[in-house]
Amino acid sequence: MSEEAFQLTPQDVRTQDFARVLRGYDPAQVDEFKQRLAGEIDRLARARVQAEEKLKSAQDQLKSHRERERAVHEALVAAQQLRSDLRVQAEQEAAVIVRDAHGQAAKIVDRAKLDEQLVRDRTEDAVRQFNAYVATFRLLLERQLGEVEGLQAAAREGTGAPRPPAMSEIEVGAGETG
Repeated sequence: MSEEAFQLTPQDVRTQDFARVLRGYDPAQVDEFKQRLAGEIDRLARARVQAEEKLKSAQDQLKSHRERERAVHEALVAAQQLRSDLRVQAEQEAAVIVRDAHGQAAKIVDRAKLDEQLVRDRTEDAVRQFNAYVATFRLLLERQLGEVEGLQAAAREGTGAPRPPAMSEIEVGAGETG
């Protein structure tokens, strides 16, 4: 008989009867041996069931651990991809910010140059106006000094005071530049 076809249970051992023959084995010893053999088969069957349960539990745990490992691996890959994507996005955003900052800086510099030129132009105008005012004021003072000198000279000669200039003459003289 093949081992697969021959399934021996403890009950088979206990209930097995043998034909009695002359000079055969002692029936009491055979019965005792059958009881011990049936007990051992019971113990082995229980041990096998326990081993199969442990194996099933271990396989379930292994399957669970493998699933967790796969999930952790996928999460790690996703995190690495996300990190890479975030880095690329941050670099792109930084480049845009820098480009915008350079553009704004260029506008500010251009505006500052225009403002500087405007201040220079106004300063030059103010200097020209001031120089014109000083020249006009100097001319007025020189005329007035000439008048004072003329009065002093007339007073020294005793000829009397010369006629004072009219206001229209003073204003005309004040507008001249020289």
